[in-house]
Parts: sequence; structure tokens; C-alpha cells
Amino acid sequence: MSNHNLKNKMNRKTISHLREKYQQEIVPQLAKELGLKNHLAVPKVAKVVVNIGIGEGAQDRKAIEPASQDLAIITGQKPRIAKARISEAGFKLRAGAPIGLVVTLRGQRMYDFLEKLFQVVLPRLRDFKGVSTKSFDGRGNYSLGISEHTVFPEIDYSQVEKVRGLEITIVTNAGNDQGAKKLLTLLGMPFEKKEGK
Repeated sequence: MSNHNLKNKMNRKTISHLREKYQQEIVPQLAKELGLKNHLAVPKVAKVVVNIGIGEGAQDRKAIEPASQDLAIITGQKPRIAKARISEAGFKLRAGAPIGLVVTLRGQRMYDFLEKLFQVVLPRLRDFKGVSTKSFDGRGNYSLGISEHTVFPEIDYSQVEKVRGLEITIVTNAGNDQGAKKLLTLLGMPFEKKEGK
């Protein structure tokens, strides 16, 4: 695990300070664009939730550990195990069985993760033309799926037991999609460009 810690420290040094950019540049710009006099009312990212589903975890608990290590390397934080709330006989699932891993990022870790996601990970996706503008939930939160967790630079493909998809939800306090889109755009989210624009 010391090797993983070293990787995380190295990544922290190479990532610039998105948090400072938000406070010094984005807040004044967004306040002006949205007509807000109080800078505390400017939309911000409250948290980022990253999760991996482990369907086989209910039958094979050994599947959880390697996935948990990979998610910890990606996020810099130990995941918690998500458990099934109800039993589903059709899926051979009983209540309380492990079905996934979840990490909730806040503060500096959240900003570090977002900067890595926007500047390194998303551009590495095959045939990437930008993320969809249709993945907001109507309340200013944005979700996207990444089909292969190995796209994250910290993951050594040769050490991966199974390639997994993960879901990332960026939770803002904007309250609406328009304000959240402006916020994420200024933070560097690479949205798809509409033709002719």
C-alpha cells in the first residue's frame, strides 16, 4: 500500500489548484453572470460521489478487495461497501449482501479528483467529443458513467483483476441545471460542442 500512497502524493503535486481558481476567478465571474451580489450565493460543488457496482460481490466476497483497492487509488480515499437493502430471489441477492463500493469526496480531495477527471481522464476516453449536456437531473447535479476504470492514470492495467465501470455524480448546490452547467464549464468540464457553435 506504500506504493499506492506514493502515487497519490505524486498526483497531488502535479495537480494545480482548482479550489483556488474557483475562489479567486470563478466566484466573481459567476456572481457577475448570474447577477448575484452575495458571493456566498454563487453555486459550488458540494461533493462528488464515485461508485462501482460489484454484482458478484454477493456471492464472492473476494471480488470486493481488489475493486476497493483500485477505487481507493483512484480517489485517494477508502471506499465504503454498499449493501443490498432488499432481497431479490431472481438475482440470488439477499438483504445486506455487498453490491458495490462508494466514495464521497469533499474539500481538497474533491477538487483534485475533478481536475484530474476534466483534464486527464475524460480526454483519454476513446473517440471523446465531450460529455453530454443532457446528464443533469433538473436540480443541478450531474452524473456520468465511465465504462473502464483503467482509464485513470493511477491504475496499472497489468495488476487489474477485472475491468469495471464506475459512475461519478457531481453534486452542486445550484438548484438548477443552468447554473450548474455554467459552474462546471468554468471549472473545466469538457462538454460536447453543438455543431455550428
